[in-house]
Amino acid sequence: MAALAQLPPLPPQFKSIQHHLRTAQEHDKRDPVVAYYCRLYAMQTGMKIDSKTPECRKFLSKLMDQLEALKKQLGDNEAITQEIVGCAHLENYALKMFLYADNEDRAGRFHKNMIKSFYTASLLIDVITVFGELTDENVKHRKYARWKATYIHNCLKNGETPQAGPVGIEEDNDIEENEEAGATSLPTQPPQPSSSSVFDPSNIPSGSYTGIQIPPGAHAPANTPAEVPHGAGVTSNPIQPSPQTVPAIDPALFSTVSQGDVRLTPEDFARAQKYCKYAGSALQYEDVSTAVQNLQKALKLLTTGRE
Repeated sequence: MAALAQLPPLPPQFKSIQHHLRTAQEHDKRDPVVAYYCRLYAMQTGMKIDSKTPECRKFLSKLMDQLEALKKQLGDNEAITQEIVGCAHLENYALKMFLYADNEDRAGRFHKNMIKSFYTASLLIDVITVFGELTDENVKHRKYARWKATYIHNCLKNGETPQAGPVGIEEDNDIEENEEAGATSLPTQPPQPSSSSVFDPSNIPSGSYTGIQIPPGAHAPANTPAEVPHGAGVTSNPIQPSPQTVPAIDPALFSTVSQGDVRLTPEDFARAQKYCKYAGSALQYEDVSTAVQNLQKALKLLTTGRE
């Protein structure tokens, strides 16, 4: 992929999108689709923050040039031309980034790769908002990933051992966010351990994803896809397939014929298509369970009009 023109210095008003732009740069070669949508999110958010002052207008103009160049380079890529495919691609990538970090956390392996993956996952979930409102599940993943990145970073910085797994965060203690301004503020102090240090993702070396190995479908909820992030820097050691438990299939689905009085809305067709895309993505990584469950959901929706 041809190199993109350099952006001018980031105006102070756009501080909240600096890490989304950095993530875009890190993915220009690893996954250009992710890079494109990170810039699109930054563009949309920047327009909401300040599109009038000269320095901001100049920055947004150059960012728009990058977006147009990327779109031209990606050509007929379905993840760019079809929103439903693009949304699924981004959700897949963010989920797998999250699951890698979560697996490392639960195993008690605390390191910069894992912290960066948690934080990057939260940024990518921000980016998913270019397609509309986030699901409740994505909101929870974003909050948890951002909190975990801060918590583990502060523990390691203070020479303390983090507690593995989902501990210490309270559902009522929401991280302050300003969606309209695109703010991605982090909690200044996680519940434990007490610390005045603040997590700064800039301290993590750019592109430090070496050694990441993501098992297909691990922890993945039944309604989410599975796709391992592509690209350089990911260890190529083969992952040995493990026995998978295939979910029980409703026998009624084998003989189900669409009822004549079932009227499907455009939203129903869109949801069914999304389930099929998720299933196809899961099969690319041999996640049979997720594929079967999504196909069953699509079939039930198309034949009954209900989920």
